[in-house]
Amino acid sequence: MKKFEEINKSSFGILFESVSEGIIVVNKSQVVVAINASANKMFGYEEGELKGKPLDLLIPQKYRHNHDKNVDRFMESSENRQMGHGRDLYGLRKDGSQFPVEAGLNPFTLDGHHYVMAMVIDISIRKTQEKQILDLNTKLEQKIERRTEELKNTVIELEDEIIKRKEAENKIKESLRKERELNDLKTKFLSLVSHEFKTPLSGILTSTTLIGKYTQTEQQEKREKHLKTIKNKVKYLNNILDDFLSVERLETGKVNYKFSSFPLSKVTNEVIYDANMLLKDGQKISYPKNIDEIILDFDEKILELILTNLINNAIKYSPENTTISIEAFTQENMLSIIVKDQGIGIPEKEQKYIFKRYFRAENALLNQGTGIGLNIIQSHLENLGGNIIFTSKENEGSTFTVTLPLTSNQ
Repeated sequence: MKKFEEINKSSFGILFESVSEGIIVVNKSQVVVAINASANKMFGYEEGELKGKPLDLLIPQKYRHNHDKNVDRFMESSENRQMGHGRDLYGLRKDGSQFPVEAGLNPFTLDGHHYVMAMVIDISIRKTQEKQILDLNTKLEQKIERRTEELKNTVIELEDEIIKRKEAENKIKESLRKERELNDLKTKFLSLVSHEFKTPLSGILTSTTLIGKYTQTEQQEKREKHLKTIKNKVKYLNNILDDFLSVERLETGKVNYKFSSFPLSKVTNEVIYDANMLLKDGQKISYPKNIDEIILDFDEKILELILTNLINNAIKYSPENTTISIEAFTQENMLSIIVKDQGIGIPEKEQKYIFKRYFRAENALLNQGTGIGLNIIQSHLENLGGNIIFTSKENEGSTFTVTLPLTSNQ
């Protein structure tokens, strides 16, 4: 029968000695029959010093009793397993110092004799690092607890200050967002100015040239036709400039709202009167009912701007022989105005961009427009405690609903 020492001298023995992990082989009596150089170095022994010695020499005193029982049970089960599930394992060096280890047990039989090979790893560095991390986490948690308590006390004492800081933070975020959009807006603005100004200016130049050719008295009708064209195009350009100025004032916070008390019917009548001049053949405006008694405290010019934009858009984007319907009602100190058309509608995929400055839907690109009217309306309403929402379906029409306070808080 070959002895284990003979096996250890074979090619297996060379492999046995070259492994960087510590390897210890014990017999059924837990006596060391083989140990490699890595294990000797790990436990502080010279070569051959541990052979024939009990395994207990490598186990701290307080763990030996339980260890003997565990090994006996393990020898009976004869299954590979990792030692120390759920608990820490320690080895004992020759100098009496202890160190943490991981150990994997592998039973085997040789010539009818039972052995256990233990592969041992010194995890002192890992345990030191884990302890450092644990200590750091503990200190961090303690620091967080202290800071949290300090913060709670500060919040209690300075609630008003926190609100102001949040408002300032929101303003900063908004400023940063606007700054990021600046280059894109500049490009869009230049393109818009080039397109929207060039067309009416060309019309004005053409009409001015033609007027000079109509010198006879009987040609007065032709002169008036071109004068009307010039007037309309100048008014269109003036409206564009007003929109641009409104954007600039809103961005810089230089808007000065002038509040007064006035009947809704006054502004509605004026806007619809002007809008009638723009109606296409067969178009008509359905006047809102029961608004004579509605009195509101609001900026009259801003309300006029809102209604003009919505109604003019409804006319512009609706075909001939259609109706633009206007409704108004009050509820809990709020006024709601609804403008509904039967026009081209807004494509569903583009509806989320409709209030974005300079945005124009694909199906509206052939119509004149700056793409900033709805953006201006939304900004004014937000400043004045109101809002604007809409529903739309392509080729069926759009419905815009403006809600604003009847009484100003300014």
